[in-house]
Amino acid sequence: MGFSAIERDAVLKPCITLVGMAGAGKSTLGQALAARLGWGQLDTDRHLEAYYGMSLQGIMDHFGLAEFLRIEGHLVSQLSLTRTIISTGGSVIYSESAMARLKELGPVVLLDIDERTFLDRVGDGRDRGLAIAPGETLCGLFARRQPLYRAAADIVVRTDREAPGACVDTILQQIDFA
Repeated sequence: MGFSAIERDAVLKPCITLVGMAGAGKSTLGQALAARLGWGQLDTDRHLEAYYGMSLQGIMDHFGLAEFLRIEGHLVSQLSLTRTIISTGGSVIYSESAMARLKELGPVVLLDIDERTFLDRVGDGRDRGLAIAPGETLCGLFARRQPLYRAAADIVVRTDREAPGACVDTILQQIDFA
C-alpha cells in the first residue's frame, strides 16, 4: 500500500536548525525541541559518523581538516527533511552550500554562549572531533566562528544563562510556524 498526500501536511513543516560552538547545547536542546514538538531530530555529527562508520575524531584523523570540512558540507547540503530539529556540528558554518540548504529547510537558531563557557565546557578539545586548524587556539576558533554564526542566524538564544527548558520556550516563542 502506498502513501497518500493526505497523510502529510498540506504545507510541509519546516525544520529548525541549531548552530553554535561546541558545548552550546545543540544536541541537548535538539532532543528537547524534538520531544516538545513531536518531530524528528538529526545530529549531523552522528550522521557523519554513521556514514563513515567511525567516530568524528576518527574521521578528522583519517581525512584531515580540509577533507573533513568538504565531507561535512556535502552531506549536510544533501539533506532532505521536514519536521526535524537539525543539530549541526560547529564547523558546518564554514560550508556555504550546507548553510544555504539549512536555510532552505527552515529557520537557523544560534545557540550562543560566551567564550568562558565554551572553554569550560570543551576543556582541551581533544577527542571531540573539533574542526580546528593545526596551531589554532580554542580562543581563536571561537573568535573566527562567532561572526559567521551571527550572520547565518535567524534567531539567537543564549544557552549559558537559562536552563534547557527555558531555552526551548524562547526558541518556540520566536518561530512562526504559520
